[in-house]
Amino acid sequence: MKTKFDELLEFPTVLNFKVMGVASDDLPDVIIAELQKHTPGDYSPKIKPSSKGTYLSVAIAVTVTSKEHIEMIYETLTALEQVRYVL
Repeated sequence: MKTKFDELLEFPTVLNFKVMGVASDDLPDVIIAELQKHTPGDYSPKIKPSSKGTYLSVAIAVTVTSKEHIEMIYETLTALEQVRYVL
């Protein structure tokens, strides 16, 4: 990816990732399990269902250490089957 995170941020820093996916009880757990592989820690996601209940929005704060770390988390989360978008 050709991002400029390293020019704009000082590392380590905390970034908030917003993950939107198909509504299921295990979506937050799947996201946290994936994050634990790359960035172990205690996570307290904020979960909000869509107006029709079809999707869930999971906001989660993650401590990142480099531009490559941000890109790896983004790519890992977007590869999950239930996930539709990562912001």
